[in-house]
Amino acid sequence: MTTPLGLGLPQLHWYDIGKDVPDVARAAEEIGYESLWVFERALFPEPATQGLYGMEGVPWPDHYRGVAEPLVTLTLAATATERARLGTSVLVAPLHVPFQLAKALATLDAASGGRVVAGLGTGWSVDEYAAASARPFAERGQALDELIEVCRAVWGPDPVSYDGRLTKIASAVVGPKPARPIPVLLAAMGKKARRRLVDHADGWIPVGMGAEALAAQWRELRELAAERGRTAPIRTVLRTNLTYTAKPFEGPGRRPFQGSVDQMVEDLAAHAEVGLDEILVDLQTGTRDARELKDVAAELYEKARAAGI
Repeated sequence: MTTPLGLGLPQLHWYDIGKDVPDVARAAEEIGYESLWVFERALFPEPATQGLYGMEGVPWPDHYRGVAEPLVTLTLAATATERARLGTSVLVAPLHVPFQLAKALATLDAASGGRVVAGLGTGWSVDEYAAASARPFAERGQALDELIEVCRAVWGPDPVSYDGRLTKIASAVVGPKPARPIPVLLAAMGKKARRRLVDHADGWIPVGMGAEALAAQWRELRELAAERGRTAPIRTVLRTNLTYTAKPFEGPGRRPFQGSVDQMVEDLAAHAEVGLDEILVDLQTGTRDARELKDVAAELYEKARAAGI
């Protein structure tokens, strides 16, 4: 049985968003990709007050300059496709006002015929939190907890009411409603985040950095679910950030998913053996334009299927 594959949409500054997003989305669905995905990077601080992922001294990559807004990008993709699921991997949820984000996701799901997957995370950039002015960085975990609750309330039956720490919804009709319950998936790297996932979310969106590490994380998450009495299955979508080059990398310093298409397929095969539900491949950082992105995506899909992925 093959693993469903998804494709990251072109959001970076060297793509023509209005033209390339619908073009790539349409092509991906025709190739056979079952889902289309976006990520969120709100700004590029210069100079940065903290390193990449909060790691001191690690520079932000240049491709983070000018990343297109994720829900606008998904809306462009929705108009160009009919079947592919539309996912976020991930939205930095606390940068958004909960009620407005819940309505935006519900509207997109209703408009697309029930295709939205809400992948959420807390993020790591203090500059983004300062610019968004929604919640303080120190409260990001609490903010995500409340946002999930607000989404469930807004997406549920009318009348909607919610009495949270900051969000107050008096009894009201709130529409449109999603076409079906929108699945909420969390990035969930730390212990608290994993407990939040097990108790309140539908699934998990890990990032592929090695098959052995992924397998260990997946085992730990399932053990935690058993400890906390969860019986519902945990939906899983593995995010893989692929860097395409015409020639394979050689030597000990190569990261997973970096090199030729054949090399990336080998890495995908190892990660697929972990047994997660779906794999998202994001090629946009290593391709020069939409044409190359579509060509590499087609070759990768064909060779992945030939390899039994």
